[in-house]
Amino acid sequence: MNTKIYKKVLSFTDDLLAAAQEQNQAKFDGYYSELKQLCEEHENTDKDHPVQWETLADFTDDLALAVTIYEQALVKAEAINSKDFRSSISYSIATLKVELGDKTGAIEQLEKAKISCNKIVDKELKAEIHDLLEELKNS
Repeated sequence: MNTKIYKKVLSFTDDLLAAAQEQNQAKFDGYYSELKQLCEEHENTDKDHPVQWETLADFTDDLALAVTIYEQALVKAEAINSKDFRSSISYSIATLKVELGDKTGAIEQLEKAKISCNKIVDKELKAEIHDLLEELKNS
């Protein structure tokens, strides 16, 4: 990923978190809009990267819309064959599907995440994927 873009996304993350903490919706909306513009500007270019879209989805309040954005990020993660991004994005989609009452969809995403995460370093994410999958399958 382009370092300049990564730093910009990281800066937006900090700004969005600060605005949320301040409960300043106008600031939050402005930073969110700028991040969205960055994503759209780089879409389908060599600067397109799942981290942009995953970050945008992370800060999307509308759960159904967030799922759609995460799905865009997942396509980009698959295109670059990133097991780390595929795992984290699939897990995020699954947690939102649980909140939306789509247990079957959540299990489907977790199954994908489980396959993707078998070779990643993040043991905590692996455990979260495993635990949520087991919880959903046994409920």
